[in-house]
Amino acid sequence: MLLDGEDWTAKVQGFKREAWRLETLPWYRVPSEDGDIREFLAGQRLDAQNYSSGYTESLKRIRAEGRSKGRVHIVTRPLTEYLRFEFMYYDVHEAAGDAIRILDVTDRPNPLEGVQDFWLFDQSEVVLMNYAEDGTQISRELYEGDVEPYVAYQRIALAESVPFREFVRRWPASLVG
Repeated sequence: MLLDGEDWTAKVQGFKREAWRLETLPWYRVPSEDGDIREFLAGQRLDAQNYSSGYTESLKRIRAEGRSKGRVHIVTRPLTEYLRFEFMYYDVHEAAGDAIRILDVTDRPNPLEGVQDFWLFDQSEVVLMNYAEDGTQISRELYEGDVEPYVAYQRIALAESVPFREFVRRWPASLVG
């Protein structure tokens, strides 16, 4: 079953305990971000101390309700321009409550090679995120099979990754190319 509009909103907001995502791509093509990316590449940065958005407010609300939202992003260095842009947002999203981790596979085999992007809700529902080669999202699909492999992928991703801020401290040069 494909999820869009209200169905997708209900899924991403209606989880009971945990919403968790695996991100595998070096670039996501999101047309609404084009202007922000151009500004980032021209040197403009967020004022992290004063930044607020609907997403950061949602993260704060989720945390206040005792629920959690997190992700692991698989990367290789040097980071793409898009990942450097996204990391700028990761900084404020993490401060608002998003538990972000980085799985750097630059100098080692990817333990999740071939696993596509997905969301795992309450370790009981999986939504597969389908993308074109250029990173444009094609669809979101409610997975109707056994969720156990995805719970195992989450376990592997968490075990093999480091917290976002640790990655940034360890590899600051990767943020500037």
